[in-house]
Amino acid sequence: MFAGLPELGISNGEDLKETLTNCTEPLKAIDQFQTENGILLPTLQSALPFLDLHGTPRLEFHQSVFDELRDKLMERVATIAEGKDEDRYGKLKELLEKSFPLAKMPSIQPVVMQVLKHLPKVPEKKLKLVMADKELYKVCAVEVKRQIWQENQALFGDEVSPLLKQYIVAKEAALFSRDLSILHNFFSPSPKARRQGEVVLKLIQMIGKNVKLYDMVLQFLRTLFLRTRNVHYCTLRAELLMSLHDLDISEICSVDSCHKFTWCLDACIREKFVDAKRARELQGFLDGVKKGQEEVLGDLSMILCDPFASNTLVLSTVRNLQELLSQDALPRDSPDLMLLLRMLSLGQCAWDMIDSQVFKEPRLVCSHSFSISELEVVTRFLPAMLSVLVDDYTFTVEQKLPSEEKTSLSYPTALPDNFNKYLQENKVACEMGLYYALHIAKQRNKNALQRLLPALVETYNDMAFGDIFLHLLTAHLTLLSDEFGTKEFCSAVFDGFLLTSFSSKENVHRHNLRLLLHLHQKVLPSCVETLVKTLEPSKQSCDQVKELYAKLTEKLEAQKKSPPQADEAPSLDLGLHPVKVPTTASTPTTSL
Repeated sequence: MFAGLPELGISNGEDLKETLTNCTEPLKAIDQFQTENGILLPTLQSALPFLDLHGTPRLEFHQSVFDELRDKLMERVATIAEGKDEDRYGKLKELLEKSFPLAKMPSIQPVVMQVLKHLPKVPEKKLKLVMADKELYKVCAVEVKRQIWQENQALFGDEVSPLLKQYIVAKEAALFSRDLSILHNFFSPSPKARRQGEVVLKLIQMIGKNVKLYDMVLQFLRTLFLRTRNVHYCTLRAELLMSLHDLDISEICSVDSCHKFTWCLDACIREKFVDAKRARELQGFLDGVKKGQEEVLGDLSMILCDPFASNTLVLSTVRNLQELLSQDALPRDSPDLMLLLRMLSLGQCAWDMIDSQVFKEPRLVCSHSFSISELEVVTRFLPAMLSVLVDDYTFTVEQKLPSEEKTSLSYPTALPDNFNKYLQENKVACEMGLYYALHIAKQRNKNALQRLLPALVETYNDMAFGDIFLHLLTAHLTLLSDEFGTKEFCSAVFDGFLLTSFSSKENVHRHNLRLLLHLHQKVLPSCVETLVKTLEPSKQSCDQVKELYAKLTEKLEAQKKSPPQADEAPSLDLGLHPVKVPTTASTPTTSL
């Protein structure tokens, strides 16, 4: 407990033991020891007997004085560090030399830690001693640990790794939330709110203003993204940068070449739309990548691969297509649409670009240089999407006409030629197809949904069975809850899509159970019975599937005992705003 005192010429318990062992008069020896090692203040000696008369132990008195002096010393250390004395750090180093031998003494340790904290550069020898001692390392301030970490990437990685794992677990848990709501889903929190998350705040504290540590964290994120393909690491990369921006840490923001681009994109994510002004700014950043600096495209691609960025870009793309429809314009004639496709394509090639270390934009994003298949996305797939939008619009208008003006027009059941092929072979086309499904679900367009769902069974890299899309789709399907009372719609949603891969994909099994758990009161009873049998977990199923299934069966048992109550449909502020179509002789004025 008193290790280090002899180094400073101060007696400790061993000295007292030796004195008492060798003395002939113990009481005198104790009295002399107290005089030599007590508070060296002559006027105090005559005052101490008064404390004895009040029954105050000498230990209690000395401890209170010690605590007071220690607090004063710690305040003085902070004052010296914050002052303007040119030799202030020299004084702190001198104090560190005197106090460091007592760093393991609990009563003195706070002083040592305070001195270390305020030294911008702790002597390397002392850093090594702290790093070698687990107890000292654990209690030292983050300012000291930063100095240790920047020279020891492995140790920093050990500290950061649990936080990164915690972040991913939280993101994935949010995608499997039992609450299905279009108003409160994975993409609902604002960028600023997300940056207040526990992991982001802890990482920012660990990084401070240290550019080297920031670069280490980015390297960890790139490595983990390559190893797992988990896009949530891209989200964290953007959140860290914008959190540093919020704190005005210019030391880091000024050297991150993605800063201004991410800042502009962050504003778009907040608004869930890329307007014309910001589109020009974003294009300026992309066009401004100079020869010899192409590596920045790797980081920009990660920023654009962030699901929150992708969500904003695709929502903007679908909205742009609506506007083109109202203007009788072609997709290839819209610069804003071309930029959105350019950014989507760049984000979707993030993994390949970082893995190959070939920093070059995909050909889709290079104006006037499309390959045949890439050109088809613009000249064939997008017009095909527009034709599908026209079908939706025409049918909606037809249904609103007076009965005497209605025709025998039936809703198309087939998609345009090669539409399915684009969904299967092109990632950008697939992304837009998936968001079109969400768009028509928001509009409660069951005919369009039943038409599209079969095409989603086979998509590029099984994107339709990814957790982010299924999370959004299940939430959007709650808007069509009444339609689940028909066998036709149940069959289209479950048999035609959701059940096609649940046996081989455990995440799809979970999303099926989430949806059924939320809508079981609305689903046709005969279908519920069949689904419950079909979705029964096997012995190999994960605990989450078994837990969801148990909850479902529990709810169904409770439902048998009490009749269901009608749910009130929520009011919606849709992410895609209606677009007015100009009135012509053959086109009524109705919102898409």
